[in-house]
Amino acid sequence: MRKFILFILVISAVSACQKKKTAEYTPWGEALSDSIREEEKGEGFSLSDIQANGELIILTMNGPDTYYEYRGRGFGTQYLLCEKFAERIGVKVRVDVCKDTMEMVDKLISGDADVIAFPLNKTKTKSKQVAFCGPKVDSVGVQWAVKKGNTSLADTLNRWFKPEMIAQVKKEEDFMLSTKSVTRKIYSPMLNKAGGIISHYDEYFVKAAAVVRWDWRLIAAQCYQESCFDPQAKSWAGACGLMQIMPSTADRIGLRREDLFSAEKNIAAAAKYLSMLQGQFKDVRDTRERTNFVLASYNAGPNHIRDAMALTEKYGGNKYRWSDVKQYVLNLMKPEFYNDPVVKYGYMRGTETAGYVDNIYARWQGYKGTARARSISAPSFNGGTTDFRTPHKAKKKNRFSL
Repeated sequence: MRKFILFILVISAVSACQKKKTAEYTPWGEALSDSIREEEKGEGFSLSDIQANGELIILTMNGPDTYYEYRGRGFGTQYLLCEKFAERIGVKVRVDVCKDTMEMVDKLISGDADVIAFPLNKTKTKSKQVAFCGPKVDSVGVQWAVKKGNTSLADTLNRWFKPEMIAQVKKEEDFMLSTKSVTRKIYSPMLNKAGGIISHYDEYFVKAAAVVRWDWRLIAAQCYQESCFDPQAKSWAGACGLMQIMPSTADRIGLRREDLFSAEKNIAAAAKYLSMLQGQFKDVRDTRERTNFVLASYNAGPNHIRDAMALTEKYGGNKYRWSDVKQYVLNLMKPEFYNDPVVKYGYMRGTETAGYVDNIYARWQGYKGTARARSISAPSFNGGTTDFRTPHKAKKKNRFSL
């Protein structure tokens, strides 16, 4: 009898141990619920799966408030919110841009992505295989979504999101896209008009002009537009130096990152990049017109400019004439155009790019009275000066003229 009682006690103890679960916690010290723990044993990318993979794949559509690229960086309120969430859980974001909401829902259900980071209309979304969660605007009934059953991700999004985040992100975006976000000193656009000196860096512009076959004063005008002649200028996106070269661009053209703030090397690298862009637009035969396309591409990237050219051709314009293409650069701010089937890269900040080209040309007109780069000592970055007073023979007038 005693042996039987002992046997029963042992079985009960073992059973109790089996039922006892080790406490599991989220990265914020919150206990995982049974539903979350059970889900993570099944298929699909739960929160822990995403964190282990190091990547959150989001589905969205192109637009100024959702997602677009500008100077190599993602923008749009929904995307920036997603970046903040990804940072919170310690992963990176990968974007899959879809053509419509049906495509987003289909990809989510099939497991191709983790989150629909788009204000999805709850009443119009008929699928019962999605769960709404995270960022929402109650007044219009829209919200993000995850695959139904992905409780850990949905719960984490709901705990993370606060309504005030939307206004905060919009404010941050406005700041990044303004000149206030560029750290720079503003120097005079003309250092010595009477002496024919535009800046401390005129000799470097002359050397750059030989590479691009442009008027050196046009490069000087572009430089002022980029940095106001501050060699230490740095933008929100990480663009550096006089010609505001991105580190990723520097890598492609062979400029060492430690040389990004070197005035001479920065301008030389910009000339190399401008030359590369000229090669990408060699189908624009007229050199005057090609210069417009190159300047616009320096600002917005060649892909957006190619989109504008495709639209120009589709609607009967001359895709090799900037005055025609400029109109569609501006039109790429409108949904009916950036969602057009011929457009591959979506929304762009057209007014900025059009203004960029216009402003450079306007300043260049003011510089045209400067016949030749004069001798002057430029500030170096080791406390001394760089003497530009090297003798040179008179050269023939640059063949490039507009």
